[in-house]
Amino acid sequence: MPRIVGITFNKKSRVYNFDSSNFDLNIGDNVIVETEKGLQYGTVVTEAKEINENDFSYPLKEVVRYATKKDTQANSKNNQDAGKALIKAREIVDELKLDMNIIDASYTFDRKQLLFNFLADERIDFRELAKRLAAIYRTRIELRQIGVRDKAKEIGGLGPCGRMLCCNTFLTDLNSVTINMAKNQLLALNPTKINGSCGRLLCCLAYEDVVYTKLRENLPDIGDDYKDKNVAGKVINIDILSQKIYVEDKQSNIHEVIVGNGKN
Repeated sequence: MPRIVGITFNKKSRVYNFDSSNFDLNIGDNVIVETEKGLQYGTVVTEAKEINENDFSYPLKEVVRYATKKDTQANSKNNQDAGKALIKAREIVDELKLDMNIIDASYTFDRKQLLFNFLADERIDFRELAKRLAAIYRTRIELRQIGVRDKAKEIGGLGPCGRMLCCNTFLTDLNSVTINMAKNQLLALNPTKINGSCGRLLCCLAYEDVVYTKLRENLPDIGDDYKDKNVAGKVINIDILSQKIYVEDKQSNIHEVIVGNGKN
């Protein structure tokens, strides 16, 4: 069975899985890995674990080698040069009067590609920008437009809870968050309450969704008819965490019923 580790290419990037079967890696180890964009310098952030190959629908790339001191120095220089390239790219954007905001730049470890991430409200014709950058840096240039969730991840800020944004501090994967998660938790579908700083649904809606889904298995839905030995009527409200429902009988009396594990 392959042994995989999670590797990240910078502190805020998502975690990627790599086959580490040929190495005994630990969290914090620096390695060189093969990616679709070429060689990359990364850091191990998860413990190695054996997996079934059928668990992945795509072939896993392998760890190439442990990073040497020379590799670390080269990576540091790449980061410095990328920072200078970012400044130059922003100057060219201003010259061309392009309505875009380049927020970061990065080299692949082998410097075969220079990637720029940018924000824009609409599609941008950046062909002239790419042409100028390629002439200066003599490598393949990739300009990638990112979304508002990625913008929040890069810029950071405070969430409605008063803490730093999850995406900017510890979340590595911006997984899908759906309106059904808010409905499942009986939250008011008010955008000011369920949307984050990015304007999209709060990432934290996904944190407890599995728990709410499990607890709701024992509860009827609002509007359902309910009957037990003590009360009969229509369910007008439910308290998921307390496992309680509120039933209105024909005389308009409200009864609190503890459902628990399906037993009254």
